[in-house]
Order: sequence, then C-alpha cells, then structure tokens
Amino acid sequence: MNLIDPVNDFQIPTQWLDRVNMPSRELSEGVASGLLVVLSNGNLLHRGFTTGTTAAAAAKASVLSLQGEVDSVSVPTPSGIRAQLHVKAAGGRAEVVKIPGDHESDVTGGLVFIAEASPAPRIELIAGVGIGRVTRGGLQVEAGGPAINPAPYKQILDAIREALDETGLEGAAVTLSVPDGEVVGAKTLNPQVGVQGGISILGTTGFVEPWSDHLGETRMDLIRDASNVVLTTGRIGMRYSQMLFPEHTVVMVGSRLDEGIKASGGETVICGLPGLILKWAMPDILDSTGFNTVLEMVDNDRASSIIDRALEAAVKKAGGARIMLLDRNGDIVRDTGV
Repeated sequence: MNLIDPVNDFQIPTQWLDRVNMPSRELSEGVASGLLVVLSNGNLLHRGFTTGTTAAAAAKASVLSLQGEVDSVSVPTPSGIRAQLHVKAAGGRAEVVKIPGDHESDVTGGLVFIAEASPAPRIELIAGVGIGRVTRGGLQVEAGGPAINPAPYKQILDAIREALDETGLEGAAVTLSVPDGEVVGAKTLNPQVGVQGGISILGTTGFVEPWSDHLGETRMDLIRDASNVVLTTGRIGMRYSQMLFPEHTVVMVGSRLDEGIKASGGETVICGLPGLILKWAMPDILDSTGFNTVLEMVDNDRASSIIDRALEAAVKKAGGARIMLLDRNGDIVRDTGV
C-alpha cells in the first residue's frame, strides 16, 4: 500500500505502514483526510484544526444557518484538503470548538469560536471580541488591522462564498469572535510581537501538527537515513524546498536545527524563512536595529549587512551546510550555494 500524507506531501514509507494496527481502508481514509499522522513505529497521531479552519467553519455555518439549523460543515483549507467540523448553528449564529488534536500544548485548543451573520449586499468580515489587533510592523498584517493572516483570511472568505452559493444569498456580514480569546492571547507570544487584545487567526495548511517525543525521533530517523537532506523550519520552507530540491529528503525540524544537523550524515541544506534561521545563528540580531522582527528587517532592508553577518554565523554553526533563505513568496533572499 502506498500512501502520501496530503498535508505535507510526504510519501509514507511502506515499512511504517506495515507496523500500523488498523484496517487498510480506515487508515487510507484517515491519512487522506489529513487527520492521521503515521509514525515510524506504526503508531498514529491525530492532527487538529487551526484557528483559521475553525473560524472558517464558524463563518460558513453562521451563513448557512440563516436558512435552518446546521450541525456539520465542510470547509476548504490552504493545503487543498476539505475539513469536516461539527458545529452548532441556528438563526445566523454559529459556535465551533477548536480541536487541538494530539498536541497538548496548543493553548487555543478548546476555545469556542462564534460567528454571527446577517444578509448584506456583499461579503463583510468583521473581527470581534477576542481576536487580536496588530499594533506594529513586521507581521503579515499591517498595523491597525485584525490579526488574521492572509491565508486563513482567504480561507474564511472562501468558506463564506460557499455558504452564499448554497443559500442563494447575495452577500453576508459575518462577525467573528472568541469570548476567551483575550485571556488566552495574553499567554501566547502575541504581546511580544505586537498583537494585543486576543488571539491570532493563523494557519498555512489548515491543520495543527501533533507533537510527541516519538514524532521528533521519527523526523531524526528520516534525516539519518537520507543521503541528501533539506532541513526546514516551517510549512513555507517545506513547500518551496520540495520544489527547489526534488532529489533531497525534506524534513521539517522547526526549532530543532541543532539536532537535525547532528543527525545528518550526508549533504545538508537548511532552507526556510529568515526569522528562525538567523535568530538561531545570531540571537541578538535585532538589537539596536529598530526592527521588531527579522521579517520586518528583510522586508525593509533586504541588502542589510546584518543579514549577511548572521548568515555567516549560521553557516559556521551548521558545519558548512548550504543555507537558503526565502521570503513568503518563495523568492530567494540569500543562498550560500551560489
């Protein structure tokens, strides 16, 4: 049986599948849905849904419920997979509980998302209570706007459009709120990066990756077995690395770059957004620069010598590995291999 994890386009090794104690059809359906993650020892973990997917489900359900009660909706995700979520919706008001999956440290897990819809001439999305507001530059959303990143913003609008198509309505005004969002947002990194008053609506795939100690070891196993490996720090790096380095094994290690480098015995490339990579190499990179984030620095001063110094430090720390820094559009910011 050949299975590909559709969230990260990962070909699951046959040996791993042979160790799974689940009927083949059930396993195939679970993997295809994006909700099941297969580990190297045959164990299974469950993905959760992002704040973006949860918000999209609430928004769609609220519009649909203008014409009757709704208990389940299917919404699009940025990864191209449909997500099915349970909802409670009637009379234009919907509630959806965010599912964290097997990720106990997901602080937004269990939060209730509420969407309230009313007919309107066009689509209007309003960020209500519990959704943070951006107060400074360097993020994907301009200062003054609600903390809803571009990918989930599009996801929510697409979900609303689907509901309008189903109901025949011309448009809808949808207000999203998270009653406990302000309390939970204060426990995240939001206050430090310039998001105040609530949580952020995020998600580049629509799914929250599970986490366990064994999952981390599974990734290190992949690195050890690869003759050529690309270590990425996030989803955007993974997506573009698979296109840029088709002959390499691409593994997302997040902040575990040191472990990934140590595990690699072959050609190693580090590829991803500049933020985590450069701060890993030079923790004080932003000191005295006036920038709040590395992303803001790259966007405003791409030719900065500070980026070059941090990149040199990264190559040294990585034992001479090739390092490719990308922006969110996949354009190359720096590449030590050329």
